[in-house]
Amino acid sequence: MQRLSAARLGDLLAGDLRAFGGPSTVEPLAGRIRAEQVSIVLRNTPLVMVANVLNATVFVMALWGSPEQTQAILWASGIIVAAAVVGLRARSSFQSVKPRSVSRRTAQNLVRNAFLFGTWWGALPVLFFSGATSAVQVVITCLSAGMIAGGAASFSTIPIAAVAYTLPIFVGSAVAIARVEDAVNLPVAILIVTYATTLFRAVLAHAVEFTQRFILQAEGERAIRRDVLTSLPNRFSFNERLDSAIVNAAQFDQKFALLLFNINNFKNVNDRFGRAIADALLVEAAARLRKATRESDSVARLEGAEFAIIAPSDCRPDQIRSLAKQVTDAMRAPFLIEGRELYCKACVGIAFAPSDGSDANQLLRCVDTALYRATAPGAGPIQFFSAADDEAAARRHALERDLASALANNQLSLAFQPFLDLGSDRIRGFEALLRWRHPTFGSIPPSEFIPIAEETALIHGIGDWAVRTACLAAAQWPCDLRVAVNLSVVQLKNKALLDGILTTLADTGLEPKRLEVEITESVLISNFEDAIALLQSLSFLSVTVALDDFGTGYSSLTYLRKLPLSRLKIDRSFVQDMLLDAGCAAIVRSLIDLAHELRIAVTAEGVETAEQLDYLRRARCDEAQGYLIGEPVQIDDIPALLRGRLVRSEATK
Repeated sequence: MQRLSAARLGDLLAGDLRAFGGPSTVEPLAGRIRAEQVSIVLRNTPLVMVANVLNATVFVMALWGSPEQTQAILWASGIIVAAAVVGLRARSSFQSVKPRSVSRRTAQNLVRNAFLFGTWWGALPVLFFSGATSAVQVVITCLSAGMIAGGAASFSTIPIAAVAYTLPIFVGSAVAIARVEDAVNLPVAILIVTYATTLFRAVLAHAVEFTQRFILQAEGERAIRRDVLTSLPNRFSFNERLDSAIVNAAQFDQKFALLLFNINNFKNVNDRFGRAIADALLVEAAARLRKATRESDSVARLEGAEFAIIAPSDCRPDQIRSLAKQVTDAMRAPFLIEGRELYCKACVGIAFAPSDGSDANQLLRCVDTALYRATAPGAGPIQFFSAADDEAAARRHALERDLASALANNQLSLAFQPFLDLGSDRIRGFEALLRWRHPTFGSIPPSEFIPIAEETALIHGIGDWAVRTACLAAAQWPCDLRVAVNLSVVQLKNKALLDGILTTLADTGLEPKRLEVEITESVLISNFEDAIALLQSLSFLSVTVALDDFGTGYSSLTYLRKLPLSRLKIDRSFVQDMLLDAGCAAIVRSLIDLAHELRIAVTAEGVETAEQLDYLRRARCDEAQGYLIGEPVQIDDIPALLRGRLVRSEATK
């Protein structure tokens, strides 16, 4: 009970309004409120101290030449010295940076100082009122009333400080009046009590209103800085914390690590299962991220499935790598959401300040570059920024800039790789492969520039050009040859794609059945329903559809059952290992048998040896594609390739 009482007394002296029925606050919000309250007091203190000095001077002048002159000077000197010291300290404190938080002890010291000043003024009527003349009594009364009103105004946001200051003056005034035998004492006493009650209620009401307004403001600021979905700090808050960390690093010669964390396949989850499940995934990911990080780390959600971590302590590379591994390991376990098991792959990019960047923009660019490398195929999920990344970023920026004009400058072209019919040993068509020869960097692989085209939406114009160019070429070939063109996930989201293909077929005069569009499983994962609608429309027009790289993704049998597929392409990774790995061989045979049961033709990719070709023949595969059949050639070389294959075919017969 004694401890509880002491704690409540400490809260009261620290300015807590619960003792007066006001709102309750907890740390650190209470510290921020105290900081604002003390700031207001310090702002008013110099003027209040000037008033103290002037009032003391007026009192000395009123008693000048009286027997109490010396005593009045001594009393006034105490006020003047104390006012000067307190006023100068307050002025110095107010000119410095206002702290975001003030401790309970600081607030308690403020209440103590207010009580000491109030006690000194409360001694004035006790010492001088009873023996003074009527004129001096009027002066003392006016001075006491003025100091009561001024003190209440100065401490209007801290009721306990206002009480500590004004109560001794009220008590001193009451004692002085009681010592004077006069009939007017009772009405004066009643007036003092009424005045005190009214003044305290006004101070309390103002303090409660101030605190409630500050709480609402703090809640509003917190909402602005919080991500609504995950309750983590948002980008606005992250930017503030990053700027603060950079300032501290420069001021105290420290360093910190910045980690950028991303869930790679989040967009696929969102597109396939809907926003509700994707949001639930983010909430769970944020909870795991909190558990995987340290108390000193600042975690924030930036956008989508991208999170940032500011690690200000223990910034050794091995410790930061360990932290990043904890994050990626936390995301590896399946997410159980509405009865579904969702698997996610997390990647982390890491940069250090100030070695990798001394300002926010530079540091963010570095860590973003490191994350981009972590998401690249074949790279590890944790990547530190390195000097080589600057070169890679510069190259990517140049490619992104130049790709926009690549078509106009005739830098893009198509190469054609043949399909071989294993039954007749004749070429049945070609796959159109996009090529880019950059004037500075030379030949750029599609795996590098196609993602750039997709991210910048240039893929729509490039894709339209590729379809038109391929159809124009195929229109010059024998009528039993088809041309296959790859479509990306971004193209399938374009509502104008179907009309563009129809227009191209009409303009080039190519029969629809001679055009084949190839899609990958990633297209279906991210946009399944829309993809079905578009592919069915193409199928109705007799355009054939091939599922490329089958076996490397989810390989869902739903695709084979629901999609209007004409052809299934077995990924080269299975073909290359099928003669060495019994498991790969079994997969190849099973895929061929399954596709045939569904009346879907099969093409095997990556055929490079005669032994592989013979095995595929025995497995009843329909077509083969690879360097053994023919390397990609330019359009002008196709007639010679067809003649050469025809001669070899006739010789075999």
